[in-house]
Amino acid sequence: MSEPADTRDLMPGPGPVSLYVHVPFCVLKCAYCDFHSAPLPAEPGIADHFAWAVAEGAAHWAALGALDDVVSIYVGGGTPTTLGESLVTLLDGIRDCARVRAGAEVTVESNPDTTDPATAARLVASGVTRFSLGVQSFDDEVLRTLGRCHDAARAARAATELASTGAHLSLDLMCGVPGQTLASWRDTLERAIATGAGHVSVYPLAVEHGTVLADRLASGAIGEPDPDLAAEMMALAEALLGEAGLARYEVASYARAGERAVHNSGYWTGRPYLGIGPSAASMVSAETFAAAVRCEAWGDPGVAGIGRTVTELPDGAARVRFTRSADTVAFLRKPVGPPEDVEFLTAPEAAAEDAMLGLRLAEGITDRLAEEAGACEALAGLAAQGLVEHAGGRWRVTPAGWLLGNEVFAAVWNAGARRGLA
Repeated sequence: MSEPADTRDLMPGPGPVSLYVHVPFCVLKCAYCDFHSAPLPAEPGIADHFAWAVAEGAAHWAALGALDDVVSIYVGGGTPTTLGESLVTLLDGIRDCARVRAGAEVTVESNPDTTDPATAARLVASGVTRFSLGVQSFDDEVLRTLGRCHDAARAARAATELASTGAHLSLDLMCGVPGQTLASWRDTLERAIATGAGHVSVYPLAVEHGTVLADRLASGAIGEPDPDLAAEMMALAEALLGEAGLARYEVASYARAGERAVHNSGYWTGRPYLGIGPSAASMVSAETFAAAVRCEAWGDPGVAGIGRTVTELPDGAARVRFTRSADTVAFLRKPVGPPEDVEFLTAPEAAAEDAMLGLRLAEGITDRLAEEAGACEALAGLAAQGLVEHAGGRWRVTPAGWLLGNEVFAAVWNAGARRGLA
């Protein structure tokens, strides 16, 4: 499935939508993880109950017409494959109420320690087209630092097992880990390439407050990450993966021809998405959100950011982002509930967001979007610094700009924000 060249063709509203399902269960929380996750409770029936709750949430949005054209489904976490057979039930429940486009990309995240060949085969039979395998490293010492449950040998076997299903395979790798060497990283990249995966995501380690890894760093148990070494590792990844036919198409994403992640690309091109599950995030048009407010009486006092009635939505609101409470018990009791955090964006702010995120892609953004975002002057300034370039009616990040991506993205967003306040 190809992506449109112009991000403005995918503004929220009636039309294509992506669906994300957050499964908060895992075997053990990794040392670096700050996502909402916890071990799957031992009570019998919890996995099936969770699958039911997801189906209830999907049915709610389907009744509002928000799932009339689903182009991608992504089941993430946590570790969705901890649900076992109930994961098949979950996906079947979504298909029973949503209009999933023929040929839609359906992705399930898995970890090596929860990859079961028989379950994987049943998932593919139920419509899964892609597995995203959390390998992170093929170095056992690095895996121990990250607090992973598997070793390198199990990761290699899991990649083989998932590839044998015929589904597309994506691997997640992590660099810049304390104690990780350039030689170790090269070996991980070469072993990842050897799996035949059609998609590889490469992320520099981010140390998040409140994680086990942050505590270990603060205590001096492990050394601080080296950002210069991480940058060198990212450059090596681009070189080795590119030589193997996996071209960089986004800041952290590499793919063989025809294997770009449709779901992830939607985040960078302004396609609306709906999140189901505890802590899941959504981004929809103001009209879709207003319909949910009317249906569920979310305008009652006490719901953050929402007026008492739909008529009190901010003037000029074009796009709404919101997140469901990170409370698994509450989700299981009431799959459709008011969001915790709500952010309204005007059309100019939405354009600025699309421009900022669109620059993550190798093809960049069109002149039209840059103008709508009010970012032309900022982009010209970045071009003078060698961080972006302009050619063929598009603005693109340069190789130097990739390494200073946060600076580039912030400049474009701030330019749009200032325009929105003018």
